[in-house]
Amino acid sequence: MANRNERIHALIQKNISEIIQFELKNSAVGFVSVTDAVVNKDNSFAKIFVTFLGKGDKEMRLEALNRCKGFIRSELAKRLDIYKVPEIAFVLDETYENARKLEDSLAREKEHIQNKKKL
Repeated sequence: MANRNERIHALIQKNISEIIQFELKNSAVGFVSVTDAVVNKDNSFAKIFVTFLGKGDKEMRLEALNRCKGFIRSELAKRLDIYKVPEIAFVLDETYENARKLEDSLAREKEHIQNKKKL
């Protein structure tokens, strides 16, 4: 049963990514990368984690994407052969941004330590 759920999660993530990339015609959204999809056990709700590439207010772009979720869900229903197509909620994934900040902080600290050793 776990393998079936994992397959459904992967299919939902892949299909939503393709729908956003190739079929969504909303310029306010911009370029979106779907990083993960978390679906509950009965497939009634899916939390889709996204990151936005390029410049622009991420919160406004997320809002624009959430306004399009009805279209995305209907397109997903056409592609999936499951009884219940989940409700969708898009969530901003800040993992990459947090990792970059941490790496920058570590690099500054390393530089600080090296400068201290030189003195």
